[in-house]
Amino acid sequence: MEQRNSYSILCFILISFGVALVSAQQQCMNTGTFRLNSLYDANRRLILSSLPSSVMAQDRFFFQGSTGQEPNRVYARAMCIPGSTSDDCSDCIKTASNGLIQSCPNQTRAFAWRGEPTLCHVRYSNTSFSDVSSELNPNNVFNNNVFNNTGDINTNLTEFAAKWENLTAHLIVAASTENSTPSSSSNYYKADAVALTPFQNIYALMQCTPDSSSLTHDCENCLKQNVADYQSCCRQTQGGVIMRASCFFRWDLKPFSKAFGNITVASPPPLLQPGKRFNGIVAILVPIVVVAFIIIIILVLTARRSAVLCWRRKPYEELDFDQSGISTVDSLQFELKTLEAATDKFAMSNKLGQGGFGEVFKGMLPNGTEVAVKRLSKASEQGAPEFKNEVVVVAKLHHRNLVRLLGFCLEGKEKILVFEFVHNKSLDYFLFGQWNNHLNIDCKGIYMMFFSV
Repeated sequence: MEQRNSYSILCFILISFGVALVSAQQQCMNTGTFRLNSLYDANRRLILSSLPSSVMAQDRFFFQGSTGQEPNRVYARAMCIPGSTSDDCSDCIKTASNGLIQSCPNQTRAFAWRGEPTLCHVRYSNTSFSDVSSELNPNNVFNNNVFNNTGDINTNLTEFAAKWENLTAHLIVAASTENSTPSSSSNYYKADAVALTPFQNIYALMQCTPDSSSLTHDCENCLKQNVADYQSCCRQTQGGVIMRASCFFRWDLKPFSKAFGNITVASPPPLLQPGKRFNGIVAILVPIVVVAFIIIIILVLTARRSAVLCWRRKPYEELDFDQSGISTVDSLQFELKTLEAATDKFAMSNKLGQGGFGEVFKGMLPNGTEVAVKRLSKASEQGAPEFKNEVVVVAKLHHRNLVRLLGFCLEGKEKILVFEFVHNKSLDYFLFGQWNNHLNIDCKGIYMMFFSV
């Protein structure tokens, strides 16, 4: 209970006195001390002073080693985030090491996270760095540091909280996933940003030490505890740093540590004023309604056309013309021998003419009716059902200015139409033949011929 109160008092002091996000944070761990100018002190100074060159000798900006013999052996590690330049990394580690010597003069364990000119980490201890679980006690104020700005969030808190939580959850998953280069600062690291407003972004960074164990989820547990510590202390303030000996979390409303140079943040959609929002909705809905209306018209016309075509293509057995007395196609059919007798077997003496679809012969039926027999070309590709269907449709037509179809014949390859015989020849003869020199038929007269009753 006393430790919990101590943690709350620390957060209150940090907020009240406006502890800024300083460029370096040292943590002296009260787990033991040593005498000044002792062998342990000498070994500590030796290994800390060698860290800048040791890290620069590594391609992956991470070094871990030790110097001296037990019980005065000193273990140390140092690292810089990916993308750091050699000069920035060296200066950062050197400054952090000197800060530990000055701030922790006789502590056997300490660590530092420095944020400028890049983010780097330095740690030393009298034991190897193998146990991360001891760092995760939220009430142990000596194993974590909480730093925050004193400014409040000047935006919609609900929207901010949703974006902030989504970003930190994404970073925890990304940073705690081990990659193929375990001995590298790029392992267990992630920096990203999300747009808060058209003019402001949320920037966040998470880093675990590369020696974290993926089997025991050291990095994931450590980062989750950092986020929980910040939320319980300072969640409505602008920016914050939570650091432990094995993991680091920082977020702010401005870039930091040169960690976001290659990160592109997508701008959020602009907020519309009420009037402009209504106009925007209208501008979207009107084209949609117009397009939908046009599509409906096209579908209706297509459906009607399909219905007409389907009606035209019905088999002749389905047609019913009871109003004219033609109920079946059989009543219109002539036998071939009847037509051969009527035309004297299509004698040339009875031939009236020839068109594009066949020859026309004059004939006399047994009942004395004169007919014009049109013998269609045998090369026609029209099938028997289609031929019969068209015969029934044409036979339905009645007009005083049209030649009436009396019937048909369909035997073998023969397709024959039987029309009433017109003594005064056909209309095209009067319109286009030699008789048009004697007749003065204008367009109105032609129209009246076809459409008068």
